[in-house]
Formats: sequence, structure tokens, C-alpha cells
Amino acid sequence: MPSDNSSDFEASKAQASTWFAELRDAICAAFEGLEDAQTTGLHAELPAGRFERKQTRRAGEGQGDQGGGMMSVMRGGRCFEKVGVNISTVYGELGAQAQRSLTARREIPGLADDPRFWAAGISLVAHMRSPKCPAVHMNTRMFWTPGAWWFGGGTDLNPMVPVDQDTDFFHTVLQAACDRHDPAYYPRYKAWADEYFMIRHWNEPRGVGGIFYDDHCTGDWDADFAFTQDVGRAFLDAYLPITQRHMTEAWTEADREHQLIRRGRYAEFNLVYDRGTKFGLETGHNPEAVLMSLPPVAKWP
Repeated sequence: MPSDNSSDFEASKAQASTWFAELRDAICAAFEGLEDAQTTGLHAELPAGRFERKQTRRAGEGQGDQGGGMMSVMRGGRCFEKVGVNISTVYGELGAQAQRSLTARREIPGLADDPRFWAAGISLVAHMRSPKCPAVHMNTRMFWTPGAWWFGGGTDLNPMVPVDQDTDFFHTVLQAACDRHDPAYYPRYKAWADEYFMIRHWNEPRGVGGIFYDDHCTGDWDADFAFTQDVGRAFLDAYLPITQRHMTEAWTEADREHQLIRRGRYAEFNLVYDRGTKFGLETGHNPEAVLMSLPPVAKWP
């Protein structure tokens, strides 16, 4: 990674931020394509959903520019009941609580003396109209402080009822993306996802897993960025075929009821355990963007 004072460092940050926006555009186009393709089955009579975009800012009034992002949200579509694909590039100084949340995982050199940070990323959560189509989450991000930099991200599949064919396919695609960089990545980051996406107060997993990684820094920025890009690219390859297989299947009111209960579990995880939710709120980012992941409708037994 270039030094903090070099123009190359700023170029690297810009490169990462630009990539996340490009990935957002590819995903939004693919999801709108699914909306257009659903011409049969329940809700095919609805207008095809389209994303609406809204800018967000991190800084409050009088705090100066500290970056922001763009929300892309589709509601009430044929295939997607609610899906958000958000990007952000934020910077400034980390408050004491945000510093504690980072250093709880590992020591970050110099953070206490120089709390500056820069972060960019993409965050996606899709809640599907059909209970036969799994909900899904994906994010990738880059984080920098004067004493350290790293990448993080991953994706996990959240079906209402697990289907072995779908689970195997999803993991196979992710493993191939990881193996292009290091055969040790997939087993390590799959295990991390299994541990992370656990709703501990219910002692049950949020879904059927995927991969999750944080603090990923081998010391080779180009290699780590390339890995994070491949994780982002693999998302559509892993998720679109699963949705295409199921989006026109018939479902019942009992299926819908089960879907709403599972959504309640999803909301519990994101509000109680999710690192991104906690960090976004602690650092003053727009709460509408931070809480985009919550489902439009959910139930609790």
C-alpha cells in the first residue's frame, strides 16, 4: 500500500471507491432484469420494480464534510419486495466508542493518537416477494487508518426453507472465487461466516452461510483488492441462478407466514449483532441507510 503522504495512496482509495460504485451498477441492472423477466407466476401483474436513488451524508449540520453515499432501493416489485444496494465513502475522526469497537478485535497502531479514518464499501440486502426465493446479504469494503488498512466483506444466503441444491451451488461459486487467490481462504472464511451469522440468543444460524471476512490484509494491497473484487463479482453468479429457479414457483399463505417469522429472526440479528449496523450508527452515518437491511414486513411468534 502506498504511504499516507503519497498521491498513489489517494489514487488507491479512489480506485476502491469507484469499484464499489461499478459493482452497485452491475447488481442493480441485473436485479431490474429479474423484475422484467418475471412475466408469469404470482405478482407478475405488478409493474416491474425499479431502483430509486437517494444521496446520504455522514456529517450533521455544522460538522463539515465527512463523506456520504448513495442508497439504491427497490420496493414492491414482482420479484423483490425490498432490496437495497448502498454505497458509501466516509471519513473523519473516530469517536471513542467507534475506536473501542475496532480495537476489540485487534490492536490498531496509532489509533489513539491519530483517530482519522477513511472507509468505502457496498452493502446489499434483498428481501424477496416469494417465500421460495432466499433472502440474501452481500457487502465488501475497504477501511483505512493512519496505522493500518484492510478489506472485509462476504455474502450469505438466507432461505426460508433450505434447499440442498441451492446451498451447494451458492457455496461452490464462492469457493471458486476464493480458490483463485488462496485455497485456504474459503474454509477459513466459511467457518467465520458460520460463527458470525449465528443468532446466539436462539442458538440457530441466520441462514445457510456463505463467507465472511474482516481485517483482511496480507500486506499486498493489489492482491487483497483483487480478492475483494472477485468476491463482489461472484455474488451475482451465486445468487441469480437460485432466484431464477424459484421466482415463479407457487406458494401458500403458510409459506408466507413462515417467511415473515424468518424475517423477524433476520431483523433480530442485524439489530443485536451486526457489526456494520453498530459501526454505522456509532459513526453518525445516515440511519436510513444503516437500517436499510431491515425487512419491510416481519412477524414474531
